[in-house]
Amino acid sequence: MGYTAVHPVWGRLDASLDDLGCGRSWADVHRVKGLELACPECRGRVFARVSQHSFRHFYHQVRPKDCELANESPEHHLLKLELAMAARAAGWRAELEVSSETRNWRADVMVFDERDRPFMALEAQLSPMTPQDARMRTARYAQDGVAVCWVAVQDRPWERVVPSLRVRFPQQRGEAWTVCHGMARYTWSPRTLKAKAKWVHITCPLGDAVKWILDGRVHAHTGANGTVWWTASAYEQLAVERARLEAEAEAGERAAAAERRRREAEQRAAAAAQRRRDAEQRARERAQKREAELRRLAGFFEHAGLGAAVWETFTQMVRSASGKAIKYGDPSPAHGNGLPVYARPRWASDGFSLAGVVCPDPSAIAEWPKELTILVPNQTWLSRIQAAARAPLKVAVLNPVTGRSNFVRVAPNPAVAPVGS
Repeated sequence: MGYTAVHPVWGRLDASLDDLGCGRSWADVHRVKGLELACPECRGRVFARVSQHSFRHFYHQVRPKDCELANESPEHHLLKLELAMAARAAGWRAELEVSSETRNWRADVMVFDERDRPFMALEAQLSPMTPQDARMRTARYAQDGVAVCWVAVQDRPWERVVPSLRVRFPQQRGEAWTVCHGMARYTWSPRTLKAKAKWVHITCPLGDAVKWILDGRVHAHTGANGTVWWTASAYEQLAVERARLEAEAEAGERAAAAERRRREAEQRAAAAAQRRRDAEQRARERAQKREAELRRLAGFFEHAGLGAAVWETFTQMVRSASGKAIKYGDPSPAHGNGLPVYARPRWASDGFSLAGVVCPDPSAIAEWPKELTILVPNQTWLSRIQAAARAPLKVAVLNPVTGRSNFVRVAPNPAVAPVGS
């Protein structure tokens, strides 16, 4: 069944209007024999009738299988009528089942503006529809300058991508149709960034929602996630203000973070420069100490026949051989004018102890502590020690030229007069 029919002379009839939209009364079409009325969709013959709930409509003499008006459900029929009545109650002219001249769309309810031009379709969409179909059909209306609001009674996937309302049927006679989704307000109180803000869908009578939409008090808003709903400009401005404050706060945080990074970079650069200066100072101090040490040992180098150039290598070999931290004393007559080597284990914290003597005078070696090692830089010195040995000796040959080290037990030389002879 449908609300509209076509008369060959009177033109289009709308059963929801008192004058049928053409200046005629319901009595002119209801139970009038021989009256020729046709369905505007399939052009099949229709007749005027009043339902058991007192709704005027037109029914087909023979219901065709492919006519949408002939096969629509009672729920769809009632929702269309409710949308038309809500638009008219809001002061707008609204007609049911209006098609475009090219018949590329047919609106369940078409609302006309003050110049009698169609400007908004109210679609009772109870049958399944994909989001892609919803966008396509909305764009088809938009090509003719017509806005659209889709109305459903269940949660549908397309209601988030096009302007829509979800309504509840009245539970009993006398109750109003209610919008339960699609009309939203922005809540933010107090208006500080610490306070939570969000869009909240509101519940309102369908008549109020239709009036707000047609009067322009609300309009379709697309959220940041692409969801579409109806809201007032004041709520949009509030959301924009919140977004502006958040953006400013974020920009401030980014600027503060950038300033922190800049200061940290400056501090790191200053610390690196200080470390570099400290390293240079330590290097200068080490060089000064090395020069002083070399000057102090100049006499010993002459006695031992060692050059300052190989002394560093020899010292590294002494450390490697002993596995200890070392330092040199002054050439000692008590140790054959050799250079005392004092050592300390690297993990120990107590003082240094005498561990060896570098290049003592062989002729001065008369009595020698059993555990005291003699350190020499080559085989020549070893031979001199062996030739002059009067007691058992431990000798470490650490050759800085070849990088080889060798530990030798030297026995007393029989050709040398023993001590006390």
